[in-house]
Amino acid sequence: MCARIFYWLTFSMLILSLSSLFASSLLLQLSSGALGPLDVLSGIELAFSTSEIGLLGSAHFLGFFIGCWWGPRLIGQIGHSRAFAVFAAAGTLGVLLHMLWINAQAWAAMRILSGLCVAGSFTVIEAWIQAKVTNSNRARILGVYRVVDLVGGIAAQSIIFLLTPAHYVAYNVLAIFACAALLPLVLTRIPPPELADDLRLNLLMSYRISPVAVGGVFVAGVTTAGFRMVGPIYAARMGFDSAQIGIFLSSFLLGGAIAQYPVGWLADRNDRRWVLIGLSVGAIGACFLATMLSTSGSLVIFANTIGFGLMTFPIYSVAAAHANDHVERHKAVELNASLLFFFALGAILSPLLISSVLDAQGVNALFTIIGAAHLGLVVFGLYRMTRTPGAKARTRYTYTPRTSFLIGRLLRRNRRNRQ
Repeated sequence: MCARIFYWLTFSMLILSLSSLFASSLLLQLSSGALGPLDVLSGIELAFSTSEIGLLGSAHFLGFFIGCWWGPRLIGQIGHSRAFAVFAAAGTLGVLLHMLWINAQAWAAMRILSGLCVAGSFTVIEAWIQAKVTNSNRARILGVYRVVDLVGGIAAQSIIFLLTPAHYVAYNVLAIFACAALLPLVLTRIPPPELADDLRLNLLMSYRISPVAVGGVFVAGVTTAGFRMVGPIYAARMGFDSAQIGIFLSSFLLGGAIAQYPVGWLADRNDRRWVLIGLSVGAIGACFLATMLSTSGSLVIFANTIGFGLMTFPIYSVAAAHANDHVERHKAVELNASLLFFFALGAILSPLLISSVLDAQGVNALFTIIGAAHLGLVVFGLYRMTRTPGAKARTRYTYTPRTSFLIGRLLRRNRRNRQ
């Protein structure tokens, strides 16, 4: 009994010591998470074309990929605190410049800065958390981080109705959040970890290890970016006001939060390819319902969006876990870096593709294209299951709040702890 009390006291003190990192994470989420929907609403207000608005989402994920690739290298060159300051400053500049230069192509360049900020800043935060946790408390600490991440994402979508589109005050508020994120992290006394300097991208290796995982993360990128970046256009054309658009986007994240435990439980006990196929079948069903319910009331649409998030949000984590079942420990970092590339590729292409056909095919093109991507994953997954058996030993399913090179390090440590 005394040992248990001591453990929880120690755990509580650790959470308290990490609170500065969690606070920085929350503030960054409030800034970056609200920027995408605000840009869409502002683009509509400023008469940007649908394709131009889609370009903003693609540019964000291009910057996101650059940040994940460049982040660890910059940290190794100038240190964690200064690297975080660079990324936060880039994100702040990207937000502030919006109302100084009102042009869709210029905004796309600014969104590259915002994507760079998200990837780089969270790479620093995750590295710092990893420096403090141990094998005995890693899962619980990451569980807290997961809650902070999801709460921040939901809150960011929910504050949209408070922000006036195409107005400098709205963008200033988001810039303030990004600046404020600097304060907790730079004041922390938690020592930063060392990072390896030999990270590299090996795309062919990841496909050889698990073609299904590559397909899964690509479809996850198509789904996540397509919904988050084009979803506000869909909601606006459905006649939703700003508050309803925020609820619509938050419903997706809420569904993802609900899914984490049951999907993780299934993925740890079954062939993960069957789980991926099942999730994609569910996603196809949710997409079909979305096209059928487009004339229904808002509550029905919100409920279906929760189901859509429940089916699609965990796909990246399941696919990454499946790939890590088949990789040697010393190659885990490179594998997860490659999975990031395919995720980012899908995320870059998706907003451009969906927005380009939205005007011609109508708002239901959003869910039609996403549903088609999941149908492709189902067919490909079933084909691969006829070619190769499932993994005999499985790594533990791990929710990945942010995709970075450090996820590979995390998974590698988890595997070492069980062996």
